[in-house]
Amino acid sequence: MAINIGIIQFPGSNTERETIMACRRVRMNPVEFLWNEPANKLTELNGYIIIGGFSYEDRSRSGIIAALDPIIKQIKIEAAKGKPVLGVCNGAQILVESGLVPGLKDHRLGMALTDNKRVKAGHVLGVGYYNTWANLKMSTPPNRCAFTRHLKPDEWINIPLAHGEGRFILPNDLLEKMIANDQTVFLYCDKDGRIVDEFPINPNGSMHNLAAVCNPAGNIMAMMPHPERTKNGDAIFSSMKEFIENGNPITNHNLKFQSPHYEVIPYQPNDNSTEWVIDMIITDNEASSVQNALNGLGHDVLITRQTHWEISTVGDQDSILKQIDATGELYNSNKEFISETITNEKVASFLVRQTEDIKGRAKLESLTDRFEIGGITSLKYGVIWNVIINSGSFEAILNDILDTHLLFNPLSHECYQIN
Repeated sequence: MAINIGIIQFPGSNTERETIMACRRVRMNPVEFLWNEPANKLTELNGYIIIGGFSYEDRSRSGIIAALDPIIKQIKIEAAKGKPVLGVCNGAQILVESGLVPGLKDHRLGMALTDNKRVKAGHVLGVGYYNTWANLKMSTPPNRCAFTRHLKPDEWINIPLAHGEGRFILPNDLLEKMIANDQTVFLYCDKDGRIVDEFPINPNGSMHNLAAVCNPAGNIMAMMPHPERTKNGDAIFSSMKEFIENGNPITNHNLKFQSPHYEVIPYQPNDNSTEWVIDMIITDNEASSVQNALNGLGHDVLITRQTHWEISTVGDQDSILKQIDATGELYNSNKEFISETITNEKVASFLVRQTEDIKGRAKLESLTDRFEIGGITSLKYGVIWNVIINSGSFEAILNDILDTHLLFNPLSHECYQIN
């Protein structure tokens, strides 16, 4: 019988060709499936691959807007039947943001895929997008997961990697449960199969060297590197084929973990600090995409976005700020300008920061080392989301919007309310 695999694509996805070729190499039939097709057509397919790329241009953060698309609701239904779901790179980010992995009750958020961190000897070597070839060691029994059945225990494969937000982070207690539960499927390793938590062996700073994780049942896997781009990854797709041929033999594992509820607290800047709130001269497409996503969920709101820098100094503050401004490091004067926060009783403003502010740290190192500006004691980066509610209960709508996690992932971000 033909094994039909849905190649799930969103606006900005771009690895459909490689994924189609990988499916055909192992004699599965790839079926291209766009995000705006009728979701009930997914029931006709045997399995699904959410492909890589930049869905919705990674606006707000990678994967979150696609995770809220109606098609994902149907994939959750199909996955509950035992059908295999593979998310590669951006697809992995979508699986994480949708709660399909790690697979907590009611698809609660349990982890995040956040900005890469390439740090060695205490210095930031780089942040953001990075591509290379990576070694991945299988750390689970072959039959634990739908995508590892044709690999041997401790076997490693060499496949490409290309992403900007691929660093798995999660609570330590949950990580321990997932390790014990054999859900930490692939780990980054060196050419001898050793797990070394250091760049470049761990290319993005991922906790526990995580490169791929599965859900408790073993039929869903989120994988950051790209097995479809080389024949070295074919065992993952042939394993998927065998899993389907054997009737989707999911396991009886369970994962119990009580995720702490996120907290939004009032923002208080540090003493001796200056805030730079940056507005855009040009149209902010990122804010427009977030607004469209919320409108699609039934919320009558307008969204604007500002960049926020908190600059702490000692010494001649005015002189230091003028030097920073002259570098052009914190904003682009061709399309941005220093503005102010919005003060309006009809607007709720939220400052969102990475829990580990790699961008702020990298900019601080650049200003002090490259530009040799002294007196900067701290530099914090964030984004202000301004939510204008046109109709409905102000507080109820705000709570609904925060619960979508569209503005921030509580596993990787801190959120402060400005007004």
